[in-house]
Amino acid sequence: MKSFPAVVEKCPDTGLYVGYVPGFPGAHTQAETLDELQRNLREVIEMLLEDGEPVLETQFVGTQMVEVA
Repeated sequence: MKSFPAVVEKCPDTGLYVGYVPGFPGAHTQAETLDELQRNLREVIEMLLEDGEPVLETQFVGTQMVEVA
């Protein structure tokens, strides 16, 4: 079993959740619910892995809060 970090955002225009795996070309999707987004991400990653192990273009490190005045 493999794990990939996914970034999840919510589009203010459409109300859809958008998810992608940083550095994994093609590993992105959208959905109306977080559960659906999880299923969609799993499906697209499984499909992409059929072509072999990905060479990630970047490495996800984390998030930071930045305070501004």
